[in-house]
Amino acid sequence: MAQPGDIFVRLERFYDALPRPYARAEIFGGLVLFVREGEGWPYYARPRIGANIPSAADITAVRQRQRELGLPEAFEWVHETTPDLLAVARSAGLSVLLAPLLVLEPAALVPDLPVRGGTIRLLDPSSAGFARELASSRAVAQLGFGMPAHTTPTTETAAGGTLITEVAGPRERDAATPELSDALVQSSRERAASGAYLTAVVDSPTDGILATGALMRSGDIAEIAGVATLPSARNRGYASQLTATLARTARESGVTTVFLSAGDDDVARLYTKVGFRRVGTACIAEPAAAPL
Repeated sequence: MAQPGDIFVRLERFYDALPRPYARAEIFGGLVLFVREGEGWPYYARPRIGANIPSAADITAVRQRQRELGLPEAFEWVHETTPDLLAVARSAGLSVLLAPLLVLEPAALVPDLPVRGGTIRLLDPSSAGFARELASSRAVAQLGFGMPAHTTPTTETAAGGTLITEVAGPRERDAATPELSDALVQSSRERAASGAYLTAVVDSPTDGILATGALMRSGDIAEIAGVATLPSARNRGYASQLTATLARTARESGVTTVFLSAGDDDVARLYTKVGFRRVGTACIAEPAAAPL
C-alpha cells in the first residue's frame, strides 16, 4: 500500500497529465490554466508542479483570462499538497469547497451486486445508440447535480388536502437531453475506446437511464467522477454500486490507484462503505457570491 505522501505525488501528476491531450496549458505564475481545445467540459486552473505557492495576483490574472475566454472561473488543488493556497484563494475572492478526497482500498472493494429496477453497464462506443445514451447520461448528471442531495419525492398533508412534491424523473431527463455535435460524439467514442474516459449507467428496461458515473484514466491512475442519480430514482443504492463497478473496471484494466472526491462528509461515508478511505481534502474553488 502506497504511503500518503506517495498518494499525493501521484495525484498531482494525474491532475496535471489528464487535460494535456485535450487542452493547451497557459502559465500564470504559480498556476497553470488548462484551456480545452475543441468541445467538451471545460478544465480548471491548478498549482503548477514545482512552482512557488500561487499568489492572489496569479489568481486574479487567471480569472481575468477565464472571463476573456468565456470559461468558468474554476480552480482545483489538493489541500495537503498546497496547504497555503486556501487562505490565498479566499483572500482573492474565491469560495472554496473542502471536498473529502478518498482512495480505493482494493481489498475492501465490495462485489458487484444487482440494483433494484435496472442493470449497470458501460456505454459501448461501438454501439449505434452510443450518442443517444451519452446525451441521456449527461441530462441525468445535470438534473442530479442540480437538485440537492438526498432530495426524494415527498407527500405532505396540507390544509387543502394532499400536496405532492415531485422531483425530476424520466420525463424531465428526456426534455433536458442535449443535442451533441458529431465532433463531440466522435471524440467521446475515441476516448471511450481507448479507456481514457468510460461512462457507466444504471439502465431501466422501462424508464431508461436513471444514474450515471464516469471513469477518467491517465496512465495507471483513475478518477471516478460525475456520479449522479436522477432525483426520482434516489435511495436505491445506484450511486454506490456504480462507483464499485467503475472501480472494479479500473482495477481489472491495470489501474493501481483509484480515487474520487465527495461533495460532503455524508457522501464520503457512502463511498467508504464500498471500499474507499479518506486520505485528504480536495479544494474546489469558484468566485464567492456577491452579497445581497
